[in-house]
Amino acid sequence: MEIIVNPERSRWPELLERPRQEQKRIKKIIKPILKKVKRNGDSALLKFALEFDLVHLEEVVVSDNELLSAADEINGELKEAIQLAKQNIETFHKAQMGERLVVETMPGVRCSRKSVAIEKVGLYIPGGTAPLFSTVLMLGIPARLAGCKEIVLCTPPDRSGKIHPAILYTAHLLGIRKVFKTGGAQAIGAMMYGTESVPKVDKIFGPGNQYVTAAKLKAAKEGIAIDMPAGPSEVAVYADVSAHPAFVAADLLSQAEHGADSQVVLVATSKEIAEAIQKEVETQLQDLPRKEMAQQALENSRFLVVSREADAIDLLNAYAAEHLILSVHNYGEVAEKIINAGSVFLGNYSPESAGDYASGTNHTLPTNGFARAYSGVSVDSFVKKITFQEISPEGLKNIGPAIETMAEAEHLQAHANAVSLRLQQIKNNG
Repeated sequence: MEIIVNPERSRWPELLERPRQEQKRIKKIIKPILKKVKRNGDSALLKFALEFDLVHLEEVVVSDNELLSAADEINGELKEAIQLAKQNIETFHKAQMGERLVVETMPGVRCSRKSVAIEKVGLYIPGGTAPLFSTVLMLGIPARLAGCKEIVLCTPPDRSGKIHPAILYTAHLLGIRKVFKTGGAQAIGAMMYGTESVPKVDKIFGPGNQYVTAAKLKAAKEGIAIDMPAGPSEVAVYADVSAHPAFVAADLLSQAEHGADSQVVLVATSKEIAEAIQKEVETQLQDLPRKEMAQQALENSRFLVVSREADAIDLLNAYAAEHLILSVHNYGEVAEKIINAGSVFLGNYSPESAGDYASGTNHTLPTNGFARAYSGVSVDSFVKKITFQEISPEGLKNIGPAIETMAEAEHLQAHANAVSLRLQQIKNNG
């Protein structure tokens, strides 16, 4: 990993570029998959399970018995950890639920807004090289708190046709009963169109590989909402002399081990700090079970030295990281100047892993620079905001003339008439 010292701003776009994905090729691959799922339903899902997951399934539905027996297949320590994470995530997400907003904008004009749950939501849970049961918590908990009536969960099976027991245990713990053995673009297709077994949903959530992401973007074009455009996982770390090189290295590797297309960015205040962290990365990398994958991700990564804090902040905001760790002495001050990030981790003892699992915040976050405009998943992601207005005769007398004037100025006479007729009746009854 090359250490680049005080790069010119003109080079920033090049240095902060994400790993490129072959969008045309990916779209070409997923198009027939989605078509077959739409046309053939469950039979297409079973064929794709054999083709992609190398497993022969009789059906895609996870039985009640499979959900219940999962608790016997994981140890008590993991169950306690999942329950602790559940408690923290619920505590943080419950606090996001606001009361109905009611405002009288002027005498007799009463406006209000309420949150209404999206009725049918689909959760995609990756289950390949890393079965992300933590994502069940991150998506299932806010969906339940929001009041979604139907929660559908899709995740790929292993070669024996089973779902990882921690995924099933967590789903059962949250009261999710509609679980299906299907992954990849075909799972997104099943939730887009519905099959004999998998219900069609109104919004699809969850991370996934480039095929899953492309399928979600296709769903968005066909009227099914998605949580956000998402790509490979990423982290940026800002480190000064107060940082612990071993801690920073571990944080960088925790993202690099997600996949070969992940990216990590280090912004350091001096070359000496960057070199110390680089040395730790090389040491810790040797002991990782996913060493090869992490090594490939590191090839997409950047170690940058920026001596001026103002430049470092501009650089971090330009990158708009999914995860941003501030390992600097004045992290509170720096945090206030961060405007583009999915989730921010403050100080040396706030590892990104905490947000991934159990601190309480959500780990489903915008990647690929989308943090400039998108938020991470929250309770709000699972609701719609509906506004209401109630206008009394007195209120219409107060507001009506302005409406008439504006409507006539836009040459929309029927809009003006809708007010004028009412005002005339109020005057006649007066």
